[in-house]
Amino acid sequence: MVRIAKETDPAKLEELKIKINDEQYLSIAIQQLAQVLSTEMLGIDEEKSMRT
Repeated sequence: MVRIAKETDPAKLEELKIKINDEQYLSIAIQQLAQVLSTEMLGIDEEKSMRT
């Protein structure tokens, strides 16, 4: 389900419009999302793995 923001910040929206066309930004964002999803899917608790 798509959620539409009730209040948008024009400055943040413009910043995102610029970033969405930046290949390096998108690459980093996708890598971060993949890492979070992989961690959650595998049931790995990052805090526990960082302690050991």
